[in-house]
Amino acid sequence: MRPFAEKRLLVATHNAGKLDEMRALLAPYGVEVVGAAEMGLAEPVETEDSFVGNARIKACAAVAATGLPALADDSGISVDALGGAPGVYTADWAETGAGRDFPMAMARTWRELEAAGAPAPRHAQFRCTLVLMWPDGHDEVFEGVLPGQVVWPPRGAEGHGYDPIFQPDGHDITLGQMPAELKNSLSHRARAVARMIEAAFA
Repeated sequence: MRPFAEKRLLVATHNAGKLDEMRALLAPYGVEVVGAAEMGLAEPVETEDSFVGNARIKACAAVAATGLPALADDSGISVDALGGAPGVYTADWAETGAGRDFPMAMARTWRELEAAGAPAPRHAQFRCTLVLMWPDGHDEVFEGVLPGQVVWPPRGAEGHGYDPIFQPDGHDITLGQMPAELKNSLSHRARAVARMIEAAFA
């Protein structure tokens, strides 16, 4: 495992929330975090069929464009009874000609579970894969998994994406009903980031 000794890290995301989260998490280690948007980077096309493959595409593009070490993630929800779908296509299930429609995507997920006759509990996992890449091409991979189940109808207006139909194991509310502080402390991304910090920054 290669320790991260550099002073600047490019987080390959245009999501301001993710960027702020990474700045806060890495601040104690003296790392300056910059985002893809402030560097004027375009979002590369994700052509892989795995989380690690798509995260690596984003990290590689960011490193090539800036010469900085880069961190990229790919994440989504995998439903056991659907063979792991939507998985890497989590965002694609929400795509419309006018932007992303997650209520539509959640409805499709439940409809397909009903069509499959999947018994309850309908197990699922939120998965996050981080790729930390250096300018010499070396990378380290960190994964975080949050197990739970898909429930219906959607509950809660917090969070985003599929959060209102995902109930984490050990909880009786969905991610959509959780305060942000609680969700962020147990999320798949938080688990992946904790592993990265322990391995490369601590």
